[in-house]
Amino acid sequence: MGIVTGVIHWFLNPEHWLGEEGVLTRLLEHLYYVALSLAIAAVIAIPLGVLLANSRKASQCAMGLFNVGRALPSLGVVILAIMVVGYSPSTVIFALVLMTLPLLLTNTIVGISQVDSELKRGAVAMGMYRWQVFVQLECPLALPLIFAGVRAALIQLIATATIAAYVGFGGLGRFLIDGLGRNDTPQIIAGALLVCAVALLSEWGCARIQRRLSRASQPAAHRGRARSEPLPASVTPPETTP
Repeated sequence: MGIVTGVIHWFLNPEHWLGEEGVLTRLLEHLYYVALSLAIAAVIAIPLGVLLANSRKASQCAMGLFNVGRALPSLGVVILAIMVVGYSPSTVIFALVLMTLPLLLTNTIVGISQVDSELKRGAVAMGMYRWQVFVQLECPLALPLIFAGVRAALIQLIATATIAAYVGFGGLGRFLIDGLGRNDTPQIIAGALLVCAVALLSEWGCARIQRRLSRASQPAAHRGRARSEPLPASVTPPETTP
């Protein structure tokens, strides 16, 4: 039986879809790791990035420090997490959060920093408070780039969450690790295809959302420019002769 035929038969086998070790269960475990890690990382990185964006030196130091963390191998981070947190599902979450923070923090800092300072000064000159400038101007303009970081982090997490199976936990990576242990090539390929399918579907959905955010941010930019432009001199209406 060829490899392609074996993969097709693997997907057509109902036993591989149901039960505690089926595709649906492993998919839910995988999505749980991804969603929880992304949520925790976003709660930490996005507010921190907003605060650091106001200081150029602090933002550069933070970006440099966190970018060094991106060079760490994912498996090494998991082993480090086991030493710190212990052997539990929290270990995987801890490692995934550490690997997600740099992307979200960098994009948040860059997104807030790239907002034109003239627009912000113009908005303040028009009487807007600092929080109004942030909510009505900076956030809408920075949101597409911040979401681009979320998008990249999501795809990275979907691929990296397979390491959960390497340390004995669930997720779609179980098909890869168990397939390697049994020398079951069709199962290995099927597991890889499942991870790719989830990543591609997530990328497609995020791309559509990002396009909408980009279109929604354009009116905010136009409003900001309108506020920053000087008001035209008053024109006295021509006198009308009776």
